[in-house]
Amino acid sequence: MLRLDHIAIAAQTLEEGVAWAEARLGVAMGPGGRHARYGTHNRLLGLAEGLYLEVIAPEPGAPSDGPRWFGLDEFTGPPRLANWICAADPFTPWLRHGMRAVPMQRGDLRWDMGVPEDGRLPMGGAFPTVLHWHSDSPPGQALLASGCALSRLTVQHPDAEGIAAELAGALTDPRIGFVTGPAMLTAQISTPNGLVTL
Repeated sequence: MLRLDHIAIAAQTLEEGVAWAEARLGVAMGPGGRHARYGTHNRLLGLAEGLYLEVIAPEPGAPSDGPRWFGLDEFTGPPRLANWICAADPFTPWLRHGMRAVPMQRGDLRWDMGVPEDGRLPMGGAFPTVLHWHSDSPPGQALLASGCALSRLTVQHPDAEGIAAELAGALTDPRIGFVTGPAMLTAQISTPNGLVTL
């Protein structure tokens, strides 16, 4: 089975990404941390129902063990929603579209992540990145509530029907929809100031 765990905004710098997210959502991003393996750092925001939003960017001057994950070595332009991440149980059967299991840690958190060897997102971000937590309190459970909630996640891709068919039966979240078109992700977030589209 697959369960939506979090969604991720990619940015060229963490400061730019956080400012972009905060300006749209009207709430302050919470703390995050560093990912030493890939030379990245992040800030997090707790969403309702055990979900969270991540802003992630390369950490200036930090080395990476190979190409950075989330396609960050090639990321250009303004911050944008770039990735959706699902917890997979069992994990190994969902290592598809080039993903391989990579053990990760940040502070007390431990997890396995599906990362293609070239660091790019599976199907340009249209197929979910998968993970398996080894921590009892992952961020979705530990983060403070922000007053924001995911209303809708739309996955747009030329082969949207094929992706939906591949995930059918394993991913049953009614908030996730698939639309045929140029590859992109959009999320509608309910905030204290109304509905916002990322």
